[in-house]
Amino acid sequence: MDTLQLILEQGDAWLCHAIRKTVLKESEEDLTDLRSEVLSDTRIKAYLADVADYHSMIVSNHKNPDLPIHKLLFLLDIGLREEPEIAVATRKIMEHKDENGVYQSLTNIPKHFGGSGEDVFGWCLCDAPLLLLALLKAGIDYERHIKPGVDYLVGLHKDTGFPCSVSREFGKFRGPGRKDDCCPNASLKMLQLLAAIPEYKESEVAENTALGMLSLWENSRELHPYMYYMGTDFRKLKAPTIWYDLVSVVDTLSHFRGITADPRFIEMAEMIESKRDVDGLYTPESVYQKCKEWDFGQKKKPSPYLSYICYQLLTRIL
Repeated sequence: MDTLQLILEQGDAWLCHAIRKTVLKESEEDLTDLRSEVLSDTRIKAYLADVADYHSMIVSNHKNPDLPIHKLLFLLDIGLREEPEIAVATRKIMEHKDENGVYQSLTNIPKHFGGSGEDVFGWCLCDAPLLLLALLKAGIDYERHIKPGVDYLVGLHKDTGFPCSVSREFGKFRGPGRKDDCCPNASLKMLQLLAAIPEYKESEVAENTALGMLSLWENSRELHPYMYYMGTDFRKLKAPTIWYDLVSVVDTLSHFRGITADPRFIEMAEMIESKRDVDGLYTPESVYQKCKEWDFGQKKKPSPYLSYICYQLLTRIL
């Protein structure tokens, strides 16, 4: 049986909606009943409620799958865009923007880390690109509301990626690494953004950043900037793709045509491919405990959602 068809048969309604809308390109009219089923899912309802209350959670750990930005991107990626809660979320994001056009998150940086110790709207380069990406996916006008912030963040680029950067509201805060190093996670988030923007997808900035990521893989035993390792935990299959891990990196790099022929990228992709079962499905090797209600929040059986992500990225590079 075709792997995609098997995922459709085993996946929940929300995943079927994602596949039928974004992969199979079915019309909204054909998806009416399925969409109603998705919106009746208690987990989807909870996600929609959380994103509508967008700034209710302080960003203190970018790896937290409960952050509204991660939930918003998930909802957009499964094909939900017209829901009123998403409109509310995008409006609330757009209410907080600095003079450079970069949207801000509510964060509290302790004084001993260089911040003010107070709840402040500002941005870090490991979250600002995601806000711009969410607005782009939600259909917000690019030239007027997104491009200025993108251009500013792109201007922070260094030779092989992006440094640990924050807005002035966060004082002298930066991650635990050498100041001159590029931050792997910030670079990954910028690549995710640039991959969605035609004028930047084929740019020298994107290419150099992607090559920098491949260099980290090639030298994974020696290079660990800002304590980001491409070691054992990095190589475990995991979903959703919100952090710095094998699936997230390969999925992101798979969008850049000039990178997918690189032997280092092929090695990473083949590592993922080698872990599929006889049906072409993938079982999570690591999970986010806060995702235990989802098919990707367990390690005992194949996850349709993880399998969908892996299927997509491997199909993209063939």
